[in-house]
Amino acid sequence: MSVTEKVAYLKGLAEGLGVDDSTKEGKLLKAIIDTLGEISENLESLEDYTTELSEQVDAIDEDLDSLESEFYGEYDDDYNYDYDLADDEFYDVVCPNCDEEFSVDEDTLLEGSIECPNCGEKLEFDIEECECDDEECDCHCHNEDLEEKE
Repeated sequence: MSVTEKVAYLKGLAEGLGVDDSTKEGKLLKAIIDTLGEISENLESLEDYTTELSEQVDAIDEDLDSLESEFYGEYDDDYNYDYDLADDEFYDVVCPNCDEEFSVDEDTLLEGSIECPNCGEKLEFDIEECECDDEECDCHCHNEDLEEKE
């Protein structure tokens, strides 16, 4: 039995018992029953709204799933796609302007310049590639130390 049906039952019971609204108690009982009736109507309205809202959220969720499938393709949420960062080479760089130390990867260094994440100073890198095949030569190009242009 719903709340609205229970309130209707109470209203019928009060009328069947002959509750007289000319007495103080009768007025009170009628006012309580009327208030319960209004509350049950509001509750029913909220339940309808919640159901409608739930259906809209489900539709949005389905649309989002479709978009994710189109955007990510065959991407499997259960598979760990992280690659091993240890394979990438990172270099520590010290900004000459603010002395902030930060790390950059090899690809960024090969671009030739980067802005300091702390102060915004443009840092340029002079990467000289060795033309020799001997890793023990005196050109020092086989060291991971990089010369920084100022």
